[in-house]
Amino acid sequence: MTSHLLRRMSGSYFDAARIILLTVLMAGCQQHSFKDGKPARCVGVKDGDTIVVVLDGQQVTIRLAEVDCPEKSQAYGQRARQYTSGLCFGKEVSIVEKNKDRYGRTIAIVYVDDTTVLNKELVKAGMAWRYVQYSDDPVYGELEDEARNAHRGLWADENPEAPWEFRKHGRAPSHPIHKKKYHEVEEEVES
Repeated sequence: MTSHLLRRMSGSYFDAARIILLTVLMAGCQQHSFKDGKPARCVGVKDGDTIVVVLDGQQVTIRLAEVDCPEKSQAYGQRARQYTSGLCFGKEVSIVEKNKDRYGRTIAIVYVDDTTVLNKELVKAGMAWRYVQYSDDPVYGELEDEARNAHRGLWADENPEAPWEFRKHGRAPSHPIHKKKYHEVEEEVES
């Protein structure tokens, strides 16, 4: 009976079934791209724009590219940290490395899934500024304008102070990375 069925299925129905089965099997074998970044797991959130991930079995500190969150001691600093934690802590993420700084931090775009970019979500929610001096993606400016116009997050304050101004006036902890601008760090890495 089985051989009779197989003979009846030969032809277009059998070919279509094989194609469908093959497609389903291949789709199950593929990992989703997370925009072709390196898969990692977020195991720590230092502040709004700095996370710690396990990548290839190693803990790696990631500084989010394109954005600058308020410092921990600054208004909205703790909220930005909590927001970042809520989006990625304990989750699988994908890291698209842009650069490294001299302190060993990886400057990166972080995908929480195929459509959610942590960096952009922070700006959209009003938990970060577009880091104007170092951002080459105009979308971050558009997201900041939208958040500002909607008075979301830090934009609810009458006159929020940008973190780079806060650091410039010496009100942030004295960590060596805060004393240098990204382009200075990049130049040191290249030399």
